[in-house]
Amino acid sequence: MTNRLLTWLPAALLAASTLPTAFAENAEPAAKKDLPPIYVNANDSAVVSENDLVGPYKAPEWTTARRFPTTRVYIQRAPGEVAFEQWWRARTYDDGPSKHLFIEELEIGLPHRMQLDLYYEWVHEEGETDFKDFAVELRWALADWGVIPLNPTLYGEYKFVDPDHGDDVIELKLLLGTEITPRLHYGLNFVYEREIGGALTNEFVVAQGISYTIIDRILSAGLEMRYVYEDEASNRGSGENKFNIGPSVQWRLSNKAHLDLVCLFGCTDESPETESYVVFGWDFGGPSKESHYKPTSGTRL
Repeated sequence: MTNRLLTWLPAALLAASTLPTAFAENAEPAAKKDLPPIYVNANDSAVVSENDLVGPYKAPEWTTARRFPTTRVYIQRAPGEVAFEQWWRARTYDDGPSKHLFIEELEIGLPHRMQLDLYYEWVHEEGETDFKDFAVELRWALADWGVIPLNPTLYGEYKFVDPDHGDDVIELKLLLGTEITPRLHYGLNFVYEREIGGALTNEFVVAQGISYTIIDRILSAGLEMRYVYEDEASNRGSGENKFNIGPSVQWRLSNKAHLDLVCLFGCTDESPETESYVVFGWDFGGPSKESHYKPTSGTRL
């Protein structure tokens, strides 16, 4: 019996001594494996800079509050988020009365990098105020922020126009935007608009804006410009050229509210003398509003 124990004991000790090494070898790859990014629920205080990446599309925080009234950038609302904007656009002319457009806009974030916007528009001109149109807009970003240069986003809109103001309108846009430096932001839009009846008016628009942040998440200032070529079936190919350019300011009143002010000045004979915008936005939030991006690459179990 003693001889058998002496024979098996060294073998058992040798086998036992290899177990920690075997477990360590099996566990080591898992410990070194990089984990995918996660989203940590946090209140607004967790977002300390407009350059922080927020939401499921990892876009910088400044894109969530419309920076340029003339130029859209990417997707503003994550899935389930809702926001409201009140617009006032005023145009003055050398040879005629001013025109005022008022817009109530509801923004709804949808899955798969999409956003639905609903507009109610009415006008005041020559002493009368009338309903103008109701519009439905859908935009879709081709990829998460930063994956494709200039973050291209496709935009489609249909306007149900009151007959007193013309026929229904279809509008298509390519939205581009990026962060040139941590404080310098840029947006560029190419637009085609077509009236589907009546005068069959066409509009080709190039709009762009650039903005510099003066106080992070509070105050920024910049420049916006808008070129429009417009013609009708009766003068196709020989329409009007309009170009307006001017300063813009955004004041972030709180984490949920922003105010945009723009005044563009006409540079051609056909342009309005001035074209001004006042936009107030309020973010109601949603299930994704508090999602703050934090990478976990290299984290060990």
